[in-house]
Parts: sequence; structure tokens; C-alpha cells
Amino acid sequence: MKKQRLLGVVIVLCVVALVTGGASSSAPAMSRHPAAAYARDGDAATLALAAPLQAQGPMIIDHTCTDLSQVPDYWIDQAKALLKVSYGHTSHGSQPISGMGVLEANTPSGLYDFNTNGAVTSGVLSIADRVPDGDLGNPDRTTWEARTRTYLDGTGSDRNVVVWSWCGQVSGATAANIQTYLNLMNGLEQDYPNVTFVYMTGHLDGGGVGGNLHLRNEQIRQYCRNNNKILFDFADIESYDPDGAEFLSLGALDTCYYTCGSSTCNWADQWCAANGSDPLCDSCSCAHSEPLNCNLKARAFWWMMARIVGWPGPGEAPPQKSPSTSVAHQGEVVTYTVEVRDLTAPPGTTVYLTDVVPSGVEYVPDSLSASSGAVNDGGAPTLSWSGTLDPPPVVLVTYAVTVTASGPLAAINTATLDAPGYDTTQHSATLLLNPLAVYFPLPARYQ
Repeated sequence: MKKQRLLGVVIVLCVVALVTGGASSSAPAMSRHPAAAYARDGDAATLALAAPLQAQGPMIIDHTCTDLSQVPDYWIDQAKALLKVSYGHTSHGSQPISGMGVLEANTPSGLYDFNTNGAVTSGVLSIADRVPDGDLGNPDRTTWEARTRTYLDGTGSDRNVVVWSWCGQVSGATAANIQTYLNLMNGLEQDYPNVTFVYMTGHLDGGGVGGNLHLRNEQIRQYCRNNNKILFDFADIESYDPDGAEFLSLGALDTCYYTCGSSTCNWADQWCAANGSDPLCDSCSCAHSEPLNCNLKARAFWWMMARIVGWPGPGEAPPQKSPSTSVAHQGEVVTYTVEVRDLTAPPGTTVYLTDVVPSGVEYVPDSLSASSGAVNDGGAPTLSWSGTLDPPPVVLVTYAVTVTASGPLAAINTATLDAPGYDTTQHSATLLLNPLAVYFPLPARYQ
């Protein structure tokens, strides 16, 4: 006898609004970079990195991120001014630091100055190197996490970026081992929301694309892509030469040796033989590898620092205005970020921004802040900012709202940028509030 039961389909109903943004009529593409949020601590701007970063998308630092000529000096300076890094590693993890020493020595201007003792000095990137002690697999696969907590709760309480490196432990790791690593990292991110945590892959071991190392590295990469993490892709950087030739599939090792025909070759030696005068080939003590490998990783490390403080990356057009989420419910707090950039007014002109908080949400008092210039929330829900784009090419203005609406609503508001005597620019954002969930019963038959 046939029976009948009801299955259900839940359909989310959202209000869709067509927004026309004044002089900016086309909606900019969503960026992968974090819109950095700033909080006031006395007269100092303190970077609150993790939450807005993860809201925007993953940041994968790989072999395509080694050309520092693409990174504006401004963002390097911002990294030095705002970031305080701790970097736990053993020998393999020293490779970026070794290369950074070469880059620093080759740059008389001091642009790439850094230290390894964690001192906070003007014009210098503060790195507490080899702090905490150990690496992601030494002395075991979990102690690094406990040491991180102890450090951040004590002498490392001023750190806002934490990086941990593997040595050779990914080669012998199981999928469960790597999942333990990912879970522990995610737990740290949840418990220390104002610290940015950097994930990492393990160094090459010659196993190629079918080897366990590559499979476990892919597990890490996929997790970072799916969950909006920052990944310093150690293995990918040493899989390519500066011209983009790939060596992972040829059994490349961390030493840069690979299989070429019936013998072995070294891609770093080969590239430097053809490009010997290139600074990438400058000598350094590169643990387990060639100077070229360390020099590439150093450049990728600086690239990552610039991205963390807000550089959108080459050729990317970040949103001019965006909420930290596109859908929110009653009681939730949402952060808006407005980017002031690319105006028709010349550098040094005073620019005025006005943004009226829409109905359905309520401004969170004292949350209005900016990376430079002056903010005013005395007329809330009308918020304002004024300042110049000289020297910073981009100013980030952020504020938070609490959802007060109890029913479905499209909260639309527009930020207006005005420089007297020049074209006015407007950028709008839509936040869907309390989308309805409707249950439709559907018949289904079974025996």
C-alpha cells in the first residue's frame, strides 16, 4: 500500500532594490581584500583586523605575490605603523626572515626596515621572531596553540598578527592531523577577534601533485578559500620561478631541485644563472634552500603585510561602500565601511563625506572612526567625515549599526562625497533585514 508524506522546502524571500549611485552609476565588483576597521585608543588609531577581514573573503599569498613594485609605498608604511607581528617557527620558517634581511640591506630608504625582537619603533615593522617557541609540529601538533594563548594573554598582548610555520610535519600528516590544525587556528580566531591569524602550507618534499604533502596542502588551501582565511602558501611560492615556470609536477623539493629528464636540476640556480644581476639572486643564508627561494618569500611576506592593512591588491577595485554582511536580523550588529578614493579633486583638497543611517537600523554610539581626517557623529543618524587624500591615497571610514527592524526590509543608504568645486560622488549600499523564511509543503510518495 502506498503511503504519502509531506516534505518541506524553505524558501528565503529577500527584498531586492535597484540602487542608483549618483556619479558612480555602476556597482563596483566585490573585493577579496579586508576593509580594515579602526578603533580609537586615546589619540592613536588601533587596527582591529580580524572581523572585517574575514567578512570580505580569503586572502591567498602565493607565487603571484612577489613583485613588490606593484605595492604602493604607502601600504608598506601603513604596515610598519600598524602591525605588530609574532612569528613562531623553526628552521624552514626562517626563510622569509632571511630574505627580508637582504631586502632591507638593499633598500637605503628604509622602506623595508623591520626588526626581529618585537620592539615597537617608528618606521620599522615589529616582528617578535621565533616567538612563541617551536612550530606547528614541534614539539607536537597542539602545543603551539597553547603557547599562543599564553603569549597573547601575557607579554604578547600587544601583537595583532600571529603567524606560525611548519617545518616538515605536513609530509607525514593525516587528514585528521590537518583538521586538528585548522580547528585550533579557528578557535584562536574566535577567542582573539582583534588578532589576525595567518595559516600556512608545508614546504615541498618531492612528492609532486600525487603526494601526501600536496593533498594535505590542498586541504589547508580549500579550508582557507571556503572560510575566508589568510594563507601564506609556502609550498606554492617554492613551486614556481619568478617567470612563472612550474616545478611541483616535476617533483620539486624545498631545496629547489627537481627532476629534469634522467637527472636532477635546480630551478633557482638555473634562473639566477640567466638573471644573475637581479636582486632576487642576492646571497643570504637560506635554511635548507637557495637564496632565490628566501628572497621570493620575503617579498610575499611584505605583500601580505600590505594586504592585511588594507591594500586591495593590483588591479582590484574594492567596493566604495559595503556592509560587513548582506543579510542581517534583528539585534545583530553590522559594520559599514566607506572608502574615500579616486576623486576628481586634486590631492590636498578637503573632502566632506555625509552618510545618513537608514531606518531599520540604529547607529552604535561612538563607533564612527576613520584612518585619517576628522569624524563627527554629533548629528546622528547623520554622520560626517572631512579630510584630504594627501598623503594617504585611501581613507577608510567605518561605523556600526544595530538592526532594530523586526520585519523584512531593505535598508538602503548613500554616502555622499563632496569636494567644493568638483563633482559630487555617491555610493550606496543595501542591507537586507530579516528575510522571510516560508515553508511550502510538497507531496512525496514512498512504498
